[in-house]
Amino acid sequence: MYRSRNERRTAIQPLDTIRNFGIISHIDAGKTTVSERILFYSGETHKMGEVHNGLAVMDWMPQEQERGITITATATTCRWGEYRFNLIDTPGHIDFTIEVERTLRALDGAVAIFSAVEGVQPQSESVWRQADRYGVPRICFINKMDRVGADYLKTLSQMEERLKARPVLLQLPIEEDGALAGVIDLVSVEALFFDESDLGKTVRRGAVPAALVEPVTAARLTLTETVADFDDSILTDFLEGRPVDGHRLKEALRRVTIACRIFPVLIGSALRNKGIQPLLDAVGQYLPSPLDARPVAGRHPLTSEQETVRCDPGAPLRALAFKVMSDEGRMLTYLRLYSGTIRPGSSVYNTTRQNSERVGRLFHMHSHRREEINAATAGDIVAVLGFRETLTGDTLCDPEHHLLLEGLSVPEPVVSIAVEPKAAEDRKKFPGALERLQWEDPTFRVHEDEETGQTILTGMGELHLEIIVDRLERECGVRVTTGRPRVVYRETLRRAVTRKELFRREGEGRIDVGEVHLRLTPLPRSSGLRILLPPATATITPELLKAVEESLYQGCQAGCRTGYPLTDLEVEVLDIPFEQGVTSESGIKAAAQRGVLMAAREGSPYLLEPLMALELTLPAEYLGRVLGTLQQKGGRVEGGSIGHGDIEVLHATVSLAEMFGYMTELRSATKGRGGYTMEFSRFEEAPAEIQHRFGLE
Repeated sequence: MYRSRNERRTAIQPLDTIRNFGIISHIDAGKTTVSERILFYSGETHKMGEVHNGLAVMDWMPQEQERGITITATATTCRWGEYRFNLIDTPGHIDFTIEVERTLRALDGAVAIFSAVEGVQPQSESVWRQADRYGVPRICFINKMDRVGADYLKTLSQMEERLKARPVLLQLPIEEDGALAGVIDLVSVEALFFDESDLGKTVRRGAVPAALVEPVTAARLTLTETVADFDDSILTDFLEGRPVDGHRLKEALRRVTIACRIFPVLIGSALRNKGIQPLLDAVGQYLPSPLDARPVAGRHPLTSEQETVRCDPGAPLRALAFKVMSDEGRMLTYLRLYSGTIRPGSSVYNTTRQNSERVGRLFHMHSHRREEINAATAGDIVAVLGFRETLTGDTLCDPEHHLLLEGLSVPEPVVSIAVEPKAAEDRKKFPGALERLQWEDPTFRVHEDEETGQTILTGMGELHLEIIVDRLERECGVRVTTGRPRVVYRETLRRAVTRKELFRREGEGRIDVGEVHLRLTPLPRSSGLRILLPPATATITPELLKAVEESLYQGCQAGCRTGYPLTDLEVEVLDIPFEQGVTSESGIKAAAQRGVLMAAREGSPYLLEPLMALELTLPAEYLGRVLGTLQQKGGRVEGGSIGHGDIEVLHATVSLAEMFGYMTELRSATKGRGGYTMEFSRFEEAPAEIQHRFGLE
């Protein structure tokens, strides 16, 4: 039974019946199709939208509908029995990986979808690693079981091999005339059939077909044996040959799933409306509620005292802004509430930016539709209209109880294009439009080239920037011309450098003086930037050290010779000499920023270029030709495997600089039958000709 929308505005949902989860996978594995079925079967929508005809509820942007892909993570709320699901559908394309990152940071669980035909694909591995990083429990759904070449056992094997996971199969397929007719639930040991006359709404339960009794018995034994590894009472019954009922199996499965020790696997075909209701049941049964989720760590912004935040509506407010969207020029901010309660009209404190914000209106989101609510409590996901300065990753808290939550990891963009407004009217709106898009996307960066005066847009890939340019014109009314995409390099040093930097400036009746002693030390590849500060003293306060750290970071972002950011570098502040009445904070900050620049120039700087990991799929007959194109680009083939039929799968690494326009080249070499996926792998030293072009040796 479903409540009316007015009843939902004031109803308090028990915390143990809330499930905050996302749907993650490689592009085209069926995430949005699964989401559409979830909305339909839960009663949230009354008609199924399809990706291929541009009518999917969750793909509401024009760019998504035209391309048939998900670009932005979309949230919705629905009910399934006693549960309320806060669901976020995420993109599968690597260019929009930030959407997956911030979704997993805010959620308690995830449904990972795999294609039964393609198996574990490159972006499947990427999103799995992201979920591992945040300790997110997962259940898995092997989709497309209706397709020719579907092989769920091979997919299970790849999950173990590539993801280093321990999947446990909860269902077996029932096939009739070579097609998927239903599934067998190994926990309850019954057959489930989905009535095609009402689009799979009706689920008929019955006995296991006689022909499948033996494989079902063996599969349930394997399931029980896997769970017994983590439950002593089940292990005892298993060793002594006693049957284990479904209720005990479910309880044990829930515990070990929440602990991320095993990953339940279900099967089905979303497009054919088979297997979605059991998946919804599994979300409620095995994924954590906010009460089960891992407590969130935070620290006091001034004292750095650690605090553990547990899900408690009566505690002070602790919330994370994990997504910001532009709503007719205003910010629509998505919050995950970890503790406390929030209401329209209340004042909250942004610990990250150290300013107060006021809650205007509060919503549950249904894709791009909004349902206004009167309050939200710990464990909920809501959208707020009214914030002015809050951005992705910021902490919102009670004004009297400040706390800073751990933010999220933002990948570095690696591709740039130059843009120029076409007309005077475009030029007027251009800065505001770019600022609005930067609100929404932490991986989208804008800067001006000092030499040419051009505006440079930097993003995660060609598609990412193509979408940005398209949105500038459609949503902001700004037409631009674009230059050829270019690579974003990084600078690093060959040797360690120690430098004392003294800054002194006189002007406007005051003197700014500051001095810092720095040591810059190169680090191994992929180490990033590390800044080490001395301990605080009576004169060198924590606030001053934070200001110095920000100056050093800004200096490193500006680079030393080419304008590209410094990376794989440790910047250690050895000393900050301080003379009372003479030394000033602005002088110390200026000395720190200039000190990094001058020290880095003495450390034999050189460029690093981004390398991309490729997975190419192509008919075997074109293998030699494609290997030749990779060799011409300096690519390194790192392995291969046999796909379905005559399809070969190649794994390679290639410089990003060589990959612009490669899809056209690959299609030409394979007569349109080849394809590839690409994701950032690592930075490595750029070739000598590139170093020389930038004036480096």
